[in-house]
Amino acid sequence: MTQTDAMPSTELTAELVEQRSEVLRRLVDQVGRVVVGQRTMVERLLVGLLTGGHVLLEGVPGLAKTLTVSSLAGAVHAEFSRIQFTPDLLPADLVGTLIYNPKDATFTPRKGPVFANIVLADEINRAPAKVQSALLEAMQERSVTIGDETYRLPSPFLVLATQNPIEQEGTYPLPEAQVDRFMLKVGVSYPSREDEISIVDRMASSAGAAAIEPVATLDEITEARRMVDAVRLDPAIRDYIVDVVRRTREPGDLRLSRDPKTPLARLIEFGASPRASIALAHASRAMALIAGRSFVTPTDVKRIGLDVMRHRVIASYEAEAEGVSTESIVEAVFDHTPLP
Repeated sequence: MTQTDAMPSTELTAELVEQRSEVLRRLVDQVGRVVVGQRTMVERLLVGLLTGGHVLLEGVPGLAKTLTVSSLAGAVHAEFSRIQFTPDLLPADLVGTLIYNPKDATFTPRKGPVFANIVLADEINRAPAKVQSALLEAMQERSVTIGDETYRLPSPFLVLATQNPIEQEGTYPLPEAQVDRFMLKVGVSYPSREDEISIVDRMASSAGAAAIEPVATLDEITEARRMVDAVRLDPAIRDYIVDVVRRTREPGDLRLSRDPKTPLARLIEFGASPRASIALAHASRAMALIAGRSFVTPTDVKRIGLDVMRHRVIASYEAEAEGVSTESIVEAVFDHTPLP
């Protein structure tokens, strides 16, 4: 049975797609009351919200990463928790611990801030390995172990993390296994001149940003998630996704787009795993729904492909020595893979 054959039987009508698209537009408009520009970041966060895939935002300080995540969380009727990661953070500060009651000599679990629908892990790479291990269990298993008991996390559960790529002091690089658990790794860039002028006009006053109001319920988000599963993924698009991912592992005689003399084979240490194929298919469906369509196009795949793949393709030492980024490698793979 193909993935397309296994899709839910519910057929998406234009009316249903419009209803869900309206919910997403309300969320974007509400976040836009506070955050100027950064359309790509907001769109990628919506993909994570629609698919249940965790999102890692990477960018220098001051680009509104934390503000965007907290604004999106505020626009949804959901439980939100922000955890500021620091080098002295303990796993118990994240997941909770057992509290001893001397009256009856028993231990009572006290759940930590990870028990929320949307968790903002701010500066995630500043926490040590034990904390990362605890978060990894929550991200992958959707559960937390406190003492001898395992507790399910709320549904939906989504980790939206930020990290600063230029700071080295007091940081702990995330294990590759944990980075791979993020569906998307989004590079946050500087705003345009026009957007920065708007930012100054809006924020450089005592009034500050507008207050965020909840405009979507968890039931609406859950229904939108079901509709993502019903978005049609044609077998030709599915094959295209698999071909793109496999070419990062078997580049053959593909060449770097900006330098046709450079073969990709010596620039890639490790290619993307099948988890990338699954994430790319799921994220492409979400992109189609955000665009107001009930079917995936190659454009959807290409638009989200870099965010799905940039942290799953490991560049070789030669690539680092020559200043070739992972983004350039992924773009070359897409450039050389025939469209369906």
